[in-house]
Amino acid sequence: MLMSLTPEVAGVVAKMREADISFADLGLAEARQFYIETLAASGGEPVPMGEIVEHEITLEGRTLAARRYRPEGLAAGAAPTLVYFHGGGWVLGDLESHDRVCRQLAQRAGCQLVAVDYRLAPEHCLPASSDDAIAAYGYLVEHAAEFDIDAQKLAVGGDSAGGHLSAVVALAARDAGWPLALQVLVYPATDLREAAGKYPSKGRNANVPPLTAELMAWFGQRSVDANTDPLDWRVSPILAETLEGTAPALVITAGADVLMDEGVLYAARLADDGVDVDHAHYPGVIHGFIEMHAWLAATGEMMDRIAAALRARLAIGR
Repeated sequence: MLMSLTPEVAGVVAKMREADISFADLGLAEARQFYIETLAASGGEPVPMGEIVEHEITLEGRTLAARRYRPEGLAAGAAPTLVYFHGGGWVLGDLESHDRVCRQLAQRAGCQLVAVDYRLAPEHCLPASSDDAIAAYGYLVEHAAEFDIDAQKLAVGGDSAGGHLSAVVALAARDAGWPLALQVLVYPATDLREAAGKYPSKGRNANVPPLTAELMAWFGQRSVDANTDPLDWRVSPILAETLEGTAPALVITAGADVLMDEGVLYAARLADDGVDVDHAHYPGVIHGFIEMHAWLAATGEMMDRIAAALRARLAIGR
């Protein structure tokens, strides 16, 4: 049975269906540009920042772009910091696509935010993006002073594919002994096994844009290849032997989302393994709504929920 939509969300979905644009009909470059343009329209006017600084993270064999946001009023020097990974099915997205999201989160929480890019598929299939996220987080811990990061007040977060990467980073941080005070998982993908298609929400919400079953298949055909092991925790973090010892979590799920069940189950797994979890569920809301500040009131409510968790876990203002 299809999850009923809130009236506001139903209006957005109607507009998406009326536009009738499918990523499956676009070339890869066109799809990436369309994604950036769509999120610019749905995200609203960019929130002014006190400072934005472009960086490069130099890793073995590759360099990743990073962007540091400091909201107005944030004191100079080392600051509580959220490391953010964008969504886009491991195929789409970059620092520009989620610029509005990052500005909103930094401003609402009153913290610094470092957005980190990663290699995209199909040029670099999973677990390349996971390896990038892990290595980048370790780099930021090691070079905290260069980024004005208070290393004892660090959080990681992301949406969709970025939520997946954040869950992976939380597991790696636990194993490496890196400081991490909070993991923010916004409608995360957590299970990439073929059997994951059996989650009821994937059938129930298969035709609800923007993340339809058709688009899920489009991402799936591009994000993995013959060298991708779906049983690898970097690919399917829900299959990690244990989630015990990972950072406290805020897990956000949407009722009209194909990924709802994966997020709900991951939150339950975290709780069962003794992790302090706040599971925020939004019935009648669609995938991708963190990027819809100009369209949905629920987006601002959810961002405030994230900001409150960041302020509490990173002791912002104390």
